[in-house]
Amino acid sequence: MKYYLDEDLSPDIAVAGRARGLDVVSAHEREARAIPDEEQLSRAAAEGRCLVTFNRNDFLRVTRQAYDRLRPHCGILIVPPSFRYEQYGTLADALVAHASKFPDGLPPYTIAFLGA
Repeated sequence: MKYYLDEDLSPDIAVAGRARGLDVVSAHEREARAIPDEEQLSRAAAEGRCLVTFNRNDFLRVTRQAYDRLRPHCGILIVPPSFRYEQYGTLADALVAHASKFPDGLPPYTIAFLGA
């Protein structure tokens, strides 16, 4: 499982995730801040990465648009508000647990929620 963290998540989560063996990059690290959600999703999909975000409502819409237009999509993983922004280790641990359940990634156009 490969992850692409949206700009609304700290790049420290990517650092913590890599320390735990995850294949994870951040929009911050890719100089991809302040670009439209559609572009973030496109960049993630081009690398075969599931996009991880706090931004549920916008990415529900963006996923529907991608589906309707048959654009590449490697899944969306929504971080629920029970996780706090600064919980880098906790979020990284949750991503490790998620990756163990989906080693080959999510099916295209899937929207899942990160568990604790």
